[in-house]
Amino acid sequence: MHARRTASLIVAAVLAAGLALSACSSTGSTGGSGSPSNSASNSASVGGSSSASVGSSSTSPSSESPSESTSGGSSSESISNGPSTGTTACSPADLKTKKPGTLTIATDQPVYEPWFVDNDPANGKGFEGAVAYAVAQQLGYSKDQVTWMRASFDSVISPAPKEFDFDINEFSITSQRAKVVDFSSGYYDVAQAVVTTKGSKIAGAKSLADLKNATLGAQIGTTSLNAINNIIKPSVKPAVFTTNDDAVKALQNGQIDGVVTDLPTAFYMSGAQLDNGVIVGQLPADTGQPEQFGLLIEKGSPITSCVSGAVDALRADGTLAKLAEQWLAQAGAPELK
Repeated sequence: MHARRTASLIVAAVLAAGLALSACSSTGSTGGSGSPSNSASNSASVGGSSSASVGSSSTSPSSESPSESTSGGSSSESISNGPSTGTTACSPADLKTKKPGTLTIATDQPVYEPWFVDNDPANGKGFEGAVAYAVAQQLGYSKDQVTWMRASFDSVISPAPKEFDFDINEFSITSQRAKVVDFSSGYYDVAQAVVTTKGSKIAGAKSLADLKNATLGAQIGTTSLNAINNIIKPSVKPAVFTTNDDAVKALQNGQIDGVVTDLPTAFYMSGAQLDNGVIVGQLPADTGQPEQFGLLIEKGSPITSCVSGAVDALRADGTLAKLAEQWLAQAGAPELK
């Protein structure tokens, strides 16, 4: 899901293209014209987020957000992240960045909450803004050694040479993209979430048990549907729809109590498609490898392994989880257990 933010929540519905595959649609489809399209996440994987819950009823998915899900699969797969440089020193003095002694980070124009704040990545606010600076610090760069630039999705995902060291913009790691760009290790595991409307019988749900008697819907052939059956296990058979748009209409018409979709798409549904939309919460991880967002790097870059090592260290020491709790859980979607 990923590549661009829309100029507004409503405009977000019309951006989509090329390799920006839809996050929750069945394989090969985009899930309808109303599906968010400018989010980097485009894969089918689920699972939960190792970094707390996420949600926002006021923002659209920031990039190609619905993923091209498949039944139980993960877009991440086993993807090579570039040449092995395990013996390379990972410090500003040794890293072969675009500008010596400077780490150049790219993202889209504009960017939205909860990933960034005030369309200003340099302020370090928002989940991805904070992650970018945490990676920089892990590599030994101070804040004044970080430079930001804006780059369009098409230019970022193409095999063309890059002017930046890495781009952060909810790019799902996929084998197709990895043919022309490198990815770091995943810095965020995309979760599934439950969307409803204010006043519905599940709007105040706090746990999976509170969803047991709900009539939930999801797009056919997606990991969202798997999540209903394998994680929530409701007593009522879930409704299955051809597209997410159809599921939204059913929710609006009172035919179902809620829709299950990937979290970036949930942002879009609750903020742009639904009147009084609410993200009930994020589901815990299912079995299998989750869809992940990774930092996008030029193919064959000499810094790929160092950037991945920095991300791995931030996951291992709990920094990524803390940042997700700070910026994403507060956006309105606590994890349902």
